[in-house]
Amino acid sequence: MTAVSILGDNDRDAGVVEEICGYLTEAPPRSYFLFAGAGSGKTRTLVEVLRRLTGVIEHEKGEQLALRLRMYGRSIKVVTYTKNAVSVINARLGDNDLVSVSTIHSFCWELINGFNDDIREALIAIKEAQLAKETAEAQAKPKGITFAKQRDLDEIKNDIEDFRATDVFIYHPDRNTYGSGALAHNHVLDVTAWLLRNKSTLQTILKDRHPIVLIDESQDTMKGVLDALMELAGREGRNLAIGLLGDHRQRIYPDGHVDLPSLVPQNWATPELQMNHRSQRRIVTLINRIWEAELEGRTQPVNGVAQHSRTEKAGGAVRIFVGDTSRSPEGKVLGERWCAEQMYEATGITFWNEGQYQLLALEHKLVATRGSFLDAYEAMVLLDPNAAAPSGSGDNKGPSAVQFLLNELAQLEDCVGIDGSVDEFKATEIFRQYGCLENMPDDNAARLNRADEMLKAITAFAVACINPKSTVEDVLAPILDVNLFEIDRRLVEAYADKSPPLPAPGRGEEESKQARMRRGWCALFSAPWNQLKRYRNYLSGLSELATHQVVKGSEFMHVMVVMDDDMASGSLISYDKIFGGMELSKRDKENVALGKETTIDRTLRLLYVTCSRAEETLVLVLWSSNPTAALAQIRKSKWFAEDEVLVIP
Repeated sequence: MTAVSILGDNDRDAGVVEEICGYLTEAPPRSYFLFAGAGSGKTRTLVEVLRRLTGVIEHEKGEQLALRLRMYGRSIKVVTYTKNAVSVINARLGDNDLVSVSTIHSFCWELINGFNDDIREALIAIKEAQLAKETAEAQAKPKGITFAKQRDLDEIKNDIEDFRATDVFIYHPDRNTYGSGALAHNHVLDVTAWLLRNKSTLQTILKDRHPIVLIDESQDTMKGVLDALMELAGREGRNLAIGLLGDHRQRIYPDGHVDLPSLVPQNWATPELQMNHRSQRRIVTLINRIWEAELEGRTQPVNGVAQHSRTEKAGGAVRIFVGDTSRSPEGKVLGERWCAEQMYEATGITFWNEGQYQLLALEHKLVATRGSFLDAYEAMVLLDPNAAAPSGSGDNKGPSAVQFLLNELAQLEDCVGIDGSVDEFKATEIFRQYGCLENMPDDNAARLNRADEMLKAITAFAVACINPKSTVEDVLAPILDVNLFEIDRRLVEAYADKSPPLPAPGRGEEESKQARMRRGWCALFSAPWNQLKRYRNYLSGLSELATHQVVKGSEFMHVMVVMDDDMASGSLISYDKIFGGMELSKRDKENVALGKETTIDRTLRLLYVTCSRAEETLVLVLWSSNPTAALAQIRKSKWFAEDEVLVIP
């Protein structure tokens, strides 16, 4: 009789927690890589390990470790990918002073904050290396250094001089407001990686603070930081143990290693979680087949643990629908609704008939189209392409220059009833919160005039809010006209500029940042006001729409995955190639010959991630350039039963 049959199929991972505790309480502790697939209970496993290592749950060696940590004022550091994950771990762990949980960016900033001279040295070294590399690459090209390239090189030189002249650095992505001392996310990561490699002081500080560092979603953790930590943990007399948790099948960001398992040192432990506690068996079977597929153009190894569903989750329903991508956007929306209706008829699950399912789309633009906030989204992209859309980190606030629209004005709108009435008590609280009442005149007559002016502005604002035809400018006008709030000067100046919008650049034409921003402001002011609420919901994760890239770690009862390469902004992802509707490109074939990552590799991982979000039912919608070829390949793949493959009429 096997151990698995004794424990029962649902308990095949029962010994992993104790196994990891053993590694971390050895003398010296042993580093490890935990392979934890989708829905495997990775967070639960992590929390149970931490409870034992810190004496919350009775554990002899764990209590000894907890005593040593407390004696030297140290703690175990847990690094996660998103703020939401930090909240989840802290909530499950409870009040525990021996564990410190933070995102990768916060962890790095905690290490380097205040070391301004070291930060400056690192930034200059990184920029000088970038300058040398890009200069050499440009000189090696037939045209040499073009005017456009020289402008880029000059910008790097200017950055270097700005860093030399900066005394204090802060962690903030808005350099326009806070100057060259404001470090964006990538700067913080790059600097930390450089300093961990080049400054023994920082290495000592890390080991003294956190002798054990556990890194969640390690397959997506920036290569530079991860390599520096692994190198540090591997040194003689290291006094540092690293625990990596992750699943290389779910790597969707380019910052992570292509094949992390192959880089794990031989002397590291490699425990595994084999269960999938999230999904019904039909969905687990599908994601196993997806990963095991031997596809033309695939270079990533077919390694990883095949998952097992829980015994009580023996059902589930899957369908794939194939349609012609030449349809109009409106036609595709109707087609996707038809697919949902077919799923309802097949399963009887009313959520599909009522639109109560999570729709995952390839691109933010596709989501904005399906969610009816395309005008607002495209304006935000022009204003700040790096902040316009939600990212996997969970830090989604939108462009800094429009925070007033997304925060203060949104809260004020919540005080307006459907009939245009204003809840004055709530509105007053908002004014008090943002300091709008602090500069009221001392003179009674002037105070009354100001109060009357504010009331008229709020009334006009409320009328504009409930009008479905109002633009952002219509709603914003009465507020700006009386200076009701303290507002970002960029927004105020853009509103005051009544020059006509600039034309979009032609194909191949360059556009200055100022021209792009002006187009963005004009587009935003003319966008329907009611789109901003949908956009805000999308940013905050409250929408039933999301992109394939930002849902890793999330789970939903019912999922529709829309695969539409026409809406993709580049060639990095192609579902049509995966499903046979399009041939491999010349570049794909060259990458295969060189053993490099291909479009097939990237798309296969993304498909694995999206399908594994579903708990009960899953619909895949493929808009193909060659539906006939795609259908033939889908049937040949054996991923789906014959009755699970349907054509969108």
